[in-house]
Amino acid sequence: MAFISVVIPIFREEAILEEMVARLNAVLEPISPDHEILFVLDGGKDRSWEILARLAARDARIKAIEFSRNFGQHLAISAGLDACDGDWVVVMDGDLQDRPEVIPDLVQKALEGYDVVFVARRQRKESGLYLALVRMFHWLFQKLSGTHTDPDIGNFSIISRQVVENYRGLREELRFYGGIVHWLGFRHATLPAEQGERFAGISGYRGWYKRVRLATHIILAHSERPLYLSAAIGLIMASGSFLIGLYFLLRALLGDIDVPGWASLMVALFFNTGLILGVLGIIGIYVGKIFGAVKQRPLYIVARRLGLPPDDPNHPRRAPR
Repeated sequence: MAFISVVIPIFREEAILEEMVARLNAVLEPISPDHEILFVLDGGKDRSWEILARLAARDARIKAIEFSRNFGQHLAISAGLDACDGDWVVVMDGDLQDRPEVIPDLVQKALEGYDVVFVARRQRKESGLYLALVRMFHWLFQKLSGTHTDPDIGNFSIISRQVVENYRGLREELRFYGGIVHWLGFRHATLPAEQGERFAGISGYRGWYKRVRLATHIILAHSERPLYLSAAIGLIMASGSFLIGLYFLLRALLGDIDVPGWASLMVALFFNTGLILGVLGIIGIYVGKIFGAVKQRPLYIVARRLGLPPDDPNHPRRAPR
């Protein structure tokens, strides 16, 4: 078993891999020569696998998993945690904005008695608009989930083997690494550190569609409040339409309505719409839970492995269903 594992989800990062490995080995060697660097290729269709195969031929501590297609960053993190065997596991992004040089400080902080240490990013390099939207998302997420999150905290972290084993036992499809680790509890700490520059290439989350889709999945994975909100809106609309109906009935009795039938039509429309939304919201709470439980699909499909044992059901590191 390695003393420390580093799990890195990557998507079209062929220009970064050699620099990433060199910098990681430089900081990990003084900590422990007994370490492993595990890359998870989340689709991408570039030369990343060939580059990693060449690097692994020179250093057996470099390992890799390649998905059959793109499953998403947080599922790639899950695959890495399912396969790694370190006493401590560092999770970081693959663009070098999470600087490897911070890892010794993470290890030192963890050894002070913490099971989880997240990096709080300082001097961030993103645009002001992007950072404002990130803070807006975290505000909305906190309101809907009831969970406190820090917009300056990403995936860069170190977690103990105990946290990894408990994380692997949670197999819901909609996953948010930071949210799951926070839900698990254990002893948490944060470590402020300057964010690095992207070394090369462009972000796999370019374009607003992917970012909005990720934000939506994160909220749905950790909150049922949108469904309750839907039910509440429906009941409010139904109640409001009932009061409006009484108002128009009073006006009709006083002979103050010029277009007969219009009021009753509008009241019936809003009342029925409100009831439908309310009922659908309530049903959706139960259907959403059942739908996620009964499919029992694997979280991801592995196409090939590098430096790792085959997907043996008797192997102790195999992820539970």
